[in-house]
Amino acid sequence: MNVVGFAGYSGAGKTTLVEQLIPAFKAHGLRVSVIKHAHHRFDVDHPGKDSWRHRQAGAFEVLVASDRRLALLREYEREHEPQVHHLLAELSPVVDWVLVEGFRHSDLPKIEVWRADAAQPVCYPDDPYVVAIATDEASRLPVPTGLDRLNLNAPEAVRDWLLSQGNRFEYLAETYLG
Repeated sequence: MNVVGFAGYSGAGKTTLVEQLIPAFKAHGLRVSVIKHAHHRFDVDHPGKDSWRHRQAGAFEVLVASDRRLALLREYEREHEPQVHHLLAELSPVVDWVLVEGFRHSDLPKIEVWRADAAQPVCYPDDPYVVAIATDEASRLPVPTGLDRLNLNAPEAVRDWLLSQGNRFEYLAETYLG
């Protein structure tokens, strides 16, 4: 599988770009998974549903499966920051690409998403894992760089750039998980 991160500050357009890349990859017959980092408490089931009731009763994990869908809910006994490599190990190995949104400080190769009008700082000068920048105005980047600059508003071009990079994004779990 190939793995690429999308990093940047809130409001830069990471979610929109990932959302647009999914059908762009699928149009090429590729299977795509997504890992999304959430900074706040979130829920995917609803009060009164069986899975919610099981979690409320104290289950560590609840796996809900049907003939169309599978969801695994895990309650951490104490707060801890999930490691992206452990999350990648949870995914199906038959996927072609994993798009990782967030996990800005991970050691995955990543594309920084930056909007000129968002007035946010950039990560690429200090992050050796940033391999390209997706932006709406490359001429307004605050720090000169030799990194590839991708058009944030052209998801097919971003997909084509990713596909052209060959094995650069190939993920070898043993490299990270030992």
